[in-house]
Amino acid sequence: MIPSKEDLLKAVTFKTSRSGGKGGQNVNKVSSKVELIINLREAECFSEEQRKLLLKKLEGRLDRDGKLHIVAQEDRSQLSNKETTVFKLLTVLSAALHVPKVRRPTKVPKSVIKKRLANKQSTGFKKELRKRPEWD
Repeated sequence: MIPSKEDLLKAVTFKTSRSGGKGGQNVNKVSSKVELIINLREAECFSEEQRKLLLKKLEGRLDRDGKLHIVAQEDRSQLSNKETTVFKLLTVLSAALHVPKVRRPTKVPKSVIKKRLANKQSTGFKKELRKRPEWD
């Protein structure tokens, strides 16, 4: 279960900087690039099981300190980039905390096996009738 958005925002720090890309003079003046940083090892909103699962599944995305960095600089506004990073964080966490359902193999019913064998037999009989008759 993912913690609520409010609990996550308590464990998160935001870092802003100047963004590249479109925006004209606005790019040079406004810090619209937002970097969201969350320390998964010290975040209190996760249980111990969740923390272990997150550290295992997000191992490639974490830095040496166990911090997850998410960056957004698509928009010209800092606020919308901040909202984008929070949305990305929720998406990443929900994907990492998802535990797939265990598949239990089922036994094939006897009626299905009988039907398949009967079908094979009838197909074989049809092919047998297509052969040329043998002369004794």
